[in-house]
Amino acid sequence: MSVPNNNVAASAGKASNVQKTPGAKPTKAASKKKDEEEGVDAGEGLDERAHGKALIKPADQLELTEAELKEEITRILTANNPHAPQNIVRYSFKERSYKPTLVVDQMAVHFVLEGSLVHQDSDEGRRLRAKEGVPEETTTVDTGVGSDEEEPETLSSPVEDRPDSVASKTDKKEQKLTNQINFSERASQTLNNPMRERSCQTEPPPRSNFSATANQWEIYDAYVEELQKQEKDKEKQKALPSKKDNDKSRIMLTETQSNDFTKVAKATQILERMVNQNTFDSIAQDFKYFEDASDEFRDQEGTLLPLWKFQYDKAKGLSVTALCWNKKYLDLFAVGMGSYDFSKQGHGMLVFYTLKNPSFPEYIYPTNSGVLCLDIHDQRSYLVAVGFYDGCVAVYNLKQKGLDPVYKSTAKSGKHTDPVWQIRWQNDDMDNNHNFYSVSSDGRVVSWTLVKNELVFTDIIRLSLNGVVSEGADGSQQPSIACGTAFDFHKQIDYLFLVGTEEGKIHKCSKTYSSQFLETYDAHSMAVDAVKWNHYHPKVFISCSSDWTVKIWDHTINTPMFTFDLKAAVGDVSWAPYSSTVFGAVTTDGIVHVFDLNINKYQAICQQSVVAKKKTKLTHFEFNPIHPIVVVGDDRGYVTSLKLSPNLRKKPKAKKGQELPKDPEVQVAKMEKLLSLLRDSEQSTV
Repeated sequence: MSVPNNNVAASAGKASNVQKTPGAKPTKAASKKKDEEEGVDAGEGLDERAHGKALIKPADQLELTEAELKEEITRILTANNPHAPQNIVRYSFKERSYKPTLVVDQMAVHFVLEGSLVHQDSDEGRRLRAKEGVPEETTTVDTGVGSDEEEPETLSSPVEDRPDSVASKTDKKEQKLTNQINFSERASQTLNNPMRERSCQTEPPPRSNFSATANQWEIYDAYVEELQKQEKDKEKQKALPSKKDNDKSRIMLTETQSNDFTKVAKATQILERMVNQNTFDSIAQDFKYFEDASDEFRDQEGTLLPLWKFQYDKAKGLSVTALCWNKKYLDLFAVGMGSYDFSKQGHGMLVFYTLKNPSFPEYIYPTNSGVLCLDIHDQRSYLVAVGFYDGCVAVYNLKQKGLDPVYKSTAKSGKHTDPVWQIRWQNDDMDNNHNFYSVSSDGRVVSWTLVKNELVFTDIIRLSLNGVVSEGADGSQQPSIACGTAFDFHKQIDYLFLVGTEEGKIHKCSKTYSSQFLETYDAHSMAVDAVKWNHYHPKVFISCSSDWTVKIWDHTINTPMFTFDLKAAVGDVSWAPYSSTVFGAVTTDGIVHVFDLNINKYQAICQQSVVAKKKTKLTHFEFNPIHPIVVVGDDRGYVTSLKLSPNLRKKPKAKKGQELPKDPEVQVAKMEKLLSLLRDSEQSTV
């Protein structure tokens, strides 16, 4: 019992000391003595605890040798987050597929605390103190906590002001800076606009006096009507459709609204066509009914009657680089706009005109590169294949909205490296996929297949110069590439096609045999501008070139059957769809030439200039599949339609008592007769 008494005495002694100096803090000597006594007590307790402890090993602890205990085991700590996922994939718009992300965020945040402390010497600290009214002098607040650790002398010592403190800065008056740049402040005030009052008054609504007497039966009838309305409303609420039905109804509403707009658009389009047909009524009458009676006195020569002239203001400065009629809608034709001047390459345009509205195009598709060729699908007339100067090929769908093509080749999908000069649709493949072919200056003839949302290419043949071999980088012999400029597929033999080159040669090729050419014709001394098979005779094709000549060939013979010198560079040539012996050509001097070999084997039966300015060059020429008209394009962006006179489209007359055979047989017989005459004359000369 002596220990508690000593403790009580000690506590009483402490209490007496505190009562002697109320409110004063204990001295340093007293606090130090107290700490020493506490340390002695704590040390005695530790010794007692240490004597009572003993090492206790678990039963399953491994017994390790000294070598194993001294062995150092290295552990490497990394900053990787073990919980971070390693298989995150993101969609790549560039490659159009999902790609795994290699960089994963490894940072793991365990605690975040946003502080709101502001430095007292900062501008924001001064503003806050001024706003709250806190005095500038720093004061010490005695909270009573830790009073036994601080000395009493600190209360009486004054606070020293530092020269860089806030108080010293505020006490000093700020010196006014001198005006170093002679600045003077001026103020001005604009005049206020005078207020004006404007008032208006509408016409008062019409009024009418109404009077009636309310009887008991009228009140009853009104209540009955109201009850019936409430019952109907309840039935409607019960029969309300679900959310899906509401969505469908909304979609139907939007569709009906869009249908209304399309109806209005169609109505305005028809109205525009009516106005144009009234404006160009005389031309429409000539197109439908006019026949040049003077042909009877011209000795089998014909003329071309100018009809509509098509132009688009935004396509000025571009040349007509391609023409193609729509096989289904015979009044619609496509025009490719670009430039043959390779030093002035820029944008291009794909434009569709109709004979029903010559004042403005039906469809307009601007392109980033110049259009050099195009072709409209025979069965699906809304699909248009286009070749560009930059080597791309694209497919446009007239049914879809928007100005971008639905398919376009890229460098990844095997686009040409040089301009695409000719493009042709072919029959669908075994999987019923649409496909077309293209030829380019890079020497490749490529087949393009429309598969889902992309173009799949297949190289059919690579053009090379026969007998000319160039050395490769490693010293190996490589055939030099021939530049393809035109090609055409046989009308009856599906695998056979012709390719014209920049060197003036024409190669007969096969789709199934790509290692070499079936035949090579030394056709022209300059680049071949066009090569086309006859619509009727399976052996005959025609070619034209910038060397001023047009030549007609039998593909079984290496020499041309007919050669015509047109005295100017020939831009385009085309067979007439109604006769096997009629063809037309255009030259750079602005003249259209029409030949009928059945009438005259040596000269054209029509030579007519169709341009207003002498320097205008004709670039392309195309017959309409049914109507007796042709369209001609020039290098100024204009397209002129011309009607053939009766002498240019004569059909053989049947003799009395004889029936004419069917048209294809007649046309084949006409051409075969000419070829047999030429063969007989050649054999007689030999």
